[in-house]
Amino acid sequence: MITDISITVLPKDEKNEAFINSLIRKELKKKGILLKGQQSSFIFEKKSIDARHGLVKLHLKYKVYVGESPESAEKSLPEWKNADGSRTVIIVGSGPAGLFGALTLLERGIKPVIIERGEETSDRKKSIAKISTKDLVDPDSNYCFGEGGAGTFSDGKLYTRSNKRGDISKILKIFVHFGADEKILTDAHPHIGTDRLPGVINAMREFIKSKGGEFYFNTRCTGFIMDDDTNGRKKITGITAENVHSHEKIDFTAEAVILATGHSASDIYELLARISPESLEAKTFAAGVRVEHPRTVIDSIQFHGKTEGMGAAEYRLVTQVKDRGVYSFCMCPGGFVVPSATGPDEIVVNGMSAAGRNSKWSNAAIVVETRPEDIPEEFIKKAEDAGCRALAGLYFRTYIENQTKLHGNGQAAPAQRLTDYIEGKDSVDFPPVSYTPGIVPSRLDEWLPLQIVERLKQGFLDFDRNMKGFISPDAVMIASETRTSTPVRILRDKESLQCISIAGLYPSGEGAGYSGGIVSSAMDGEKVCLAASEYIGK
Repeated sequence: MITDISITVLPKDEKNEAFINSLIRKELKKKGILLKGQQSSFIFEKKSIDARHGLVKLHLKYKVYVGESPESAEKSLPEWKNADGSRTVIIVGSGPAGLFGALTLLERGIKPVIIERGEETSDRKKSIAKISTKDLVDPDSNYCFGEGGAGTFSDGKLYTRSNKRGDISKILKIFVHFGADEKILTDAHPHIGTDRLPGVINAMREFIKSKGGEFYFNTRCTGFIMDDDTNGRKKITGITAENVHSHEKIDFTAEAVILATGHSASDIYELLARISPESLEAKTFAAGVRVEHPRTVIDSIQFHGKTEGMGAAEYRLVTQVKDRGVYSFCMCPGGFVVPSATGPDEIVVNGMSAAGRNSKWSNAAIVVETRPEDIPEEFIKKAEDAGCRALAGLYFRTYIENQTKLHGNGQAAPAQRLTDYIEGKDSVDFPPVSYTPGIVPSRLDEWLPLQIVERLKQGFLDFDRNMKGFISPDAVMIASETRTSTPVRILRDKESLQCISIAGLYPSGEGAGYSGGIVSSAMDGEKVCLAASEYIGK
């Protein structure tokens, strides 16, 4: 017999095995299950913190095996095969959709060829360091582009609400197999940490190569090689690419192509807009700022002053203002704000945390829902002039990032104290912040788009009512956060998962508009690569 048991304990009792076992037995008895000397095992599955009502409690979930071994119910890892090269699929992008897609292809012995415009993690770290130290943004290798994708140098968050998209536990087990801490299997909000995730990604790359997969770094996709299929529509047979350093042109051919390019690859949207504008659709995205507090402020609010031994506190905030969502995103407890621009004419910020989540600050994106009908007319006209109205949101996003650059200094970002933003006044000084390129005083309330400014102000007031102390004199707003998701979706057929206008082309992950994080992207990569493997023949 296998059953689930949930118990609630105080933090001081979390490691008291005898006490926890007694609680589990009591819960089993309530279900009419008496062990009576039977073989039994209590396997810890999940922990969540409940700090409501001024008392911190831990909810612990266990899977209980009675009369059988837990090993018999364990789900094994996939069986990955050596690729013999008789069938090949190109994957553009080495983020989670690309890497987990490659592993899925290897389950079927299909050779994945991964094309990545950025660098391997070891070189990518050096390029990222230059953003803070020299104000140099490499447009092909940065916080968004490079081995592992945008998540590699972020918090490595692995929680998702997309449990209908695939097997979340499988994704987590694969991460553990390649070096992630086993605690991600049981934490309610698992994360790997920016200090550990690169090593996990490197191990995945080396394994894929050992099975016959290929990686081409510093190689940007520049076009598609196409032919007509039997139904008279376009069929992809490969891609054209260019080495970003030598500018050598390279053609790659394959039976199918997976587009897993991430939410910042504007050139891919523009490429599709030229050859197949009907395949793009405008979608809702979000834009706003990063808000950073001293970690002690957030910890004290969330744990009601009882912070000892609790680690860094998290929060999730959401409200509705004038018919649009205002919400927190990518909350990084004990983390840092980092520069995530992908070009020299923009400033974009993001957040990350190390595995220990032990910095002096906590931050989160606070963003405003932006629907296609919210895009100013000038950007709609620009998109229509380019032959693809779906690009309007992309142009609007770029405008905000360019405006942020104009109000900054190099990669030093424009910033304002949260209290000054609410009161509509200048910030004359700032507390220490984690953002290493630095910040410059700016009246964010005067130049961010009005639809964002007004909703953010009311959103902060709503948040402070639910999380008293959020509007703190030491809270700093750093602009701009614009890459929470893509403003463009690449349309695909619901059954075949192929691009609606190009046979054999499979849009996937965040960049295609079908996921929103590491785990959901990984599951989407698995799904489209399974579809691609069926398309080219098992």
